[in-house]
Amino acid sequence: MTAAETVVEPVAPVAPDRVVRPLLLPRHLLVLARPGHVVKNLLAVPLALVDTPVWTASSLWRCLWAIGAFTLASSVIYVLNDIADRHLDRAHPDKQHRPIAAGHVPVPVAWAYAVLLAVGLVAVTVTGPEMTWWPLIAYLALSAAYSRWLKHLPLLDVCVVSTGFVLRVLQGYAATETVPASLLLTAVFSGCLVLILGKRRHELSALGTPHRPALHGYNLLLADHLLGLTTSLAGTTFLLYLHLDAPIAAYPPAVLALVVPLGLLAAFRYLQAVLVLRTGGDPIRILLRDRTIVGCAVLIGVVLAVAQINARYPHLLTWMD
Repeated sequence: MTAAETVVEPVAPVAPDRVVRPLLLPRHLLVLARPGHVVKNLLAVPLALVDTPVWTASSLWRCLWAIGAFTLASSVIYVLNDIADRHLDRAHPDKQHRPIAAGHVPVPVAWAYAVLLAVGLVAVTVTGPEMTWWPLIAYLALSAAYSRWLKHLPLLDVCVVSTGFVLRVLQGYAATETVPASLLLTAVFSGCLVLILGKRRHELSALGTPHRPALHGYNLLLADHLLGLTTSLAGTTFLLYLHLDAPIAAYPPAVLALVVPLGLLAAFRYLQAVLVLRTGGDPIRILLRDRTIVGCAVLIGVVLAVAQINARYPHLLTWMD
């Protein structure tokens, strides 16, 4: 073979999404903290206000502080989880674009970022309003165990994630210094199970099992049965809460007459999204962007708010008598 015939092997180019761009690093760090997921804390922590006898500026401020603390705690867990799962994420069509999996944030930088967020969390809990932080501590411990071991155990994995939302609500109760309502906590736990099982089912049908080892313990039939069971449990316990424990004064029949059809329509729509439209991969996106679910949620919120205000300040809504 002559020199002119020598074949030169081309050098494989570096994938553009594996190149660290220092100028974009702050943006990637922000994405790594999942700021869009703050909605989980905004929805869960303030649920305790429903059972607060009197809304005061102090209780509202403490609740906001608890939301901020949980947001920092969640961000710490997200960063640590992305560090641990970076190899699996690279095989996922969506998660491969996460900052660590895509190579935008080097692992040492991610560790330093997690430490910085943890320091901020400690500062928030130490310098903020005095309250018990045991739900937050339990959330951090449970999430760390989930990232390391529990997420690989079928069935237990979804229960652990749902428990994290219950701990958010309990932190709200700690902030408002009220007694937790067991039926409300059960409704939150089972309702979150519905969302998480919907996500697992979507992953099974669309992506298979390689990216999440726990999915080897599921199949579509089991996921469908669990979805039906938990949806029934969530609806039943929430209605029992409204009828027995919720402070809605003398209007439980009227409230239930409005909430039941709206709640069923929202549940039907979510199940349709998961089972028919196959768009259950991101439950938060569905809850915030699906017009039917958002509309039902807004109407339910208005009904419950009116009933609550009437229970607390009956002279403001005399037209309901």
